[in-house]
Amino acid sequence: MAATVQQILQNKGGSTYSVAPESTVLQALQLMADKNVSAVLVMEGQRLVGIFTERDYARKVVLRGLASKDTKVGDLMTQNVLTVSPAHSVDDCMNIMTNNHVRHLPVVSGGAIAGIISIGDAVKSVMEQQQATIDQLSGYIAGGMST
Repeated sequence: MAATVQQILQNKGGSTYSVAPESTVLQALQLMADKNVSAVLVMEGQRLVGIFTERDYARKVVLRGLASKDTKVGDLMTQNVLTVSPAHSVDDCMNIMTNNHVRHLPVVSGGAIAGIISIGDAVKSVMEQQQATIDQLSGYIAGGMST
């Protein structure tokens, strides 16, 4: 059975970190460093308005010669954020990420942010599923050989 986003969130937790659009890039980077994450949600109150990632920083700040302490996250964030629900399969998420060249998907449930999953979370889930299948098959083969 295919793993779901809900299962990933149960294992890793639904913690998310966010900044306001008026926050500086430097503030967003500091939060990302403090929490050891590579993306923060950009929120206006409870409403998701964007996402800001390390990739955004590298491509939209550094390469343009902008100053992190003077540049607002809202000016550089990715605005049209792709989201998934807890019911989405991990395979669906991997396809969305691959086809859209994104590494993070906020999880929305009932109109509220329930968490965020990364490509790393999805890969880890697939690897765990594959290991469980290998273990089951090994057990089946070993059990069949002892009779």
